[in-house]
Amino acid sequence: VQLQASGGGLVQTGGSLRLSCAASGFTSDSYTMAWFRSAPGKEREGVSCIRGRGGGSYYKTSVRGRFTMSRDNAKNMVYLQMNSLKPEDTAVYYCAAVPRSIIVGICLDGESYNYWGQGTQVTVSS
Repeated sequence: VQLQASGGGLVQTGGSLRLSCAASGFTSDSYTMAWFRSAPGKEREGVSCIRGRGGGSYYKTSVRGRFTMSRDNAKNMVYLQMNSLKPEDTAVYYCAAVPRSIIVGICLDGESYNYWGQGTQVTVSS
């Protein structure tokens, strides 16, 4: 199983970025997929997740309404569209996967995931 994240960059406050995560070695529709982020001096936090087999998507409160996670099972890809970016969104973003549909209560918990991609840096300037 491999996850490859891309799409990070430098953007001004209010701007947008779309992160992509290419999955290989498994069929992603049965997996729960998630995005996490890690900023200097802060704990890793779950940003969004999509549960496997048609489950819904869920978001960290501070990004709800600004970020949208989606998946393209035919391409084995997941995406994170990030709009209205704020300086506090600056972090390294990681995609993660687990081979089952997990309950909502642990969908944003990093301990729930078996597989991790390398990070992609997102920097939002003020």
